[in-house]
Amino acid sequence: MLSRVAERVYWLARYIERAENTARMVMSFNLVSLDMPKTVTLSWKGLVAVTGTDDIFDEHYQRDDERNCVKFLLADHYNPSSVFSSLKAARENVRTTRDLVPSEAWEIVNELYLFAHDNMDAGIGKRGRYQFLSEIVQRCQTLTGLLAGCMSHDPAYDFIRLGRNLERADMTSRQIDIGAIRFLKKASDDPSPYDGLLWTSILRSQSGFQMYRQHVKRRINGTDVVRFLLQDIPFPRAVAHALRYVQEALERLPRNEVPLRLVMQARRHALGADVDQLISEERLHDFLDSLQQDIAEIHDAIVDTWFSLEKAA
Repeated sequence: MLSRVAERVYWLARYIERAENTARMVMSFNLVSLDMPKTVTLSWKGLVAVTGTDDIFDEHYQRDDERNCVKFLLADHYNPSSVFSSLKAARENVRTTRDLVPSEAWEIVNELYLFAHDNMDAGIGKRGRYQFLSEIVQRCQTLTGLLAGCMSHDPAYDFIRLGRNLERADMTSRQIDIGAIRFLKKASDDPSPYDGLLWTSILRSQSGFQMYRQHVKRRINGTDVVRFLLQDIPFPRAVAHALRYVQEALERLPRNEVPLRLVMQARRHALGADVDQLISEERLHDFLDSLQQDIAEIHDAIVDTWFSLEKAA
């Protein structure tokens, strides 16, 4: 398998997962904003912080109000993590690898891109936002299901699994790290009446609210939500679960020693965390920064091992 082809299917999966995760995040935060009393001001800039694109936002916008933040996250072409930028890049990657994926994959991605292009104004506006984002999420899920159910589970699919689950682990860790801290502009020293709503928003952004209630069976609180999204192995969007699937995909690929070692270390890092102690000692942010660095190193190792071969040659 050519390294440039492996790279394209890897990034196809990452971009689709990124578009879906960003759509989920905006949709869930939009819902929690409706539940908050009018006296509480929510920070939409917190969503930008989750994606790590604060500097790009600040270059183009003077105000971090709702419309600017939503437009930046959904539509702006100069934001490489926006829904539209991600779908555009995914479309190009699947276009150039059409012989490796089911023919329906190109149709789904192309139609998804055209849908986003034609209906983006509805997504930016409040009235049509939920319906637009729901459609984005459902179509991304359709593609994921198609690839899982109709594509041969060969090396090409292993690179798709790598991209999807590495992106998922990264996004979940970012939402834990930044989301609940920056969502709420604290008007007082006691924001506790709204903590449950904010953590519920994070769970809903991962479609994890019902699974949390089934398996944790306790009132929603920050410590339990962090533990669930970080360490719950059965939940597909938990960091530990996503890294397990990265590990399984790597084990099927040749010359996997370096990235496999790194992902095993990252998974042990996530599973071995004492969440109660990290929160009580205010070290959770530092821990998650370290975990995100682990994920970035896994990506770099994948690039160096498989995607840079032709350049090295």
